[in-house]
Amino acid sequence: MSGAQEQSDLLVHRMTREAAGVLSVDLVHPQGKPLPAWTPGAHVDLSLGGLVRQYSLCGDPADASRYRVAVLRDPDSRGGSAYVHDTLRPGGLVAVRGPRNHFELADAESYVFVAGGIGVTPLLTQAREARERGRSWQFWYAGHSRASMAFCEELSVLADAKCQVVLHPKDEFGRLDLDRVLAAAPAGALVYCCGPERLTSAVRAGCAALGVGCRLHVEHFSSAASAAAENEGEERAFEVECARSGVTVTVGPEESIVDALENVGVVLDASCRDGVCGTCEVPVLEGEPDHRDMVLTDEERAANATVLVCVARCRSQRLVLDL
Repeated sequence: MSGAQEQSDLLVHRMTREAAGVLSVDLVHPQGKPLPAWTPGAHVDLSLGGLVRQYSLCGDPADASRYRVAVLRDPDSRGGSAYVHDTLRPGGLVAVRGPRNHFELADAESYVFVAGGIGVTPLLTQAREARERGRSWQFWYAGHSRASMAFCEELSVLADAKCQVVLHPKDEFGRLDLDRVLAAAPAGALVYCCGPERLTSAVRAGCAALGVGCRLHVEHFSSAASAAAENEGEERAFEVECARSGVTVTVGPEESIVDALENVGVVLDASCRDGVCGTCEVPVLEGEPDHRDMVLTDEERAANATVLVCVARCRSQRLVLDL
């Protein structure tokens, strides 16, 4: 995992309507200074009206003068996307932290990219990078309609003899046949997927059925809510000890570790509070975490060296953290 933790106020330089319900936002340094470097798949945290939200960078990593993010207006928004669409305007300042990358593009001879809706944003930058490396790929982009699908033109420009782009609006072609897409993937291809939970779960299941789950890389919009739901009503309290500060707190069945710590004055960076951004990752000294994030790899979870305290719980009675 990589990514700087700098935070700075950036200027909203331009806002562009990319599709129905989708605005892109160009952010620049107020004094024109170059911005921290980033790699395809990275995201930044934006402070929006008292909320912190994560958005994938979808511009050009070689352009250090600006960051570009794209924001879908979510009817179920808790305030982040509504703030961007209704309140944020060119000339305003936004506190930005990052960039951070938990979705790096690994090297491979070929790729299959599967995007759903606004999930196109990190995959667009990865497809550009893969093309620059001279690799072949297939890019499957599903959306409700063409009008709702952002960056179709930018994506289509990348198509050539080695790089195939398939736009799949549901209102024209029905639901994307993921079994067919995955079954036709070239041998050894890495699969990168980003989109709603229904899409990512289906791709995960399809790769597992084909025995290629190890070649799948997924970026999630939300945490493992389904896992938490399965345990609803079965949660129990446990203790968390902060080794360096000497504070011990009981985490109740209905609260998170980060909330319990904040209640006793131990304040952590916790941007998304949904297990997807990695901000609240903390070293574990003792105990067995119950990992429920979408950031750590299977190997990292098995090692139990760190935990994301916004969503994790504890399998043992006590968890000792390096705090």
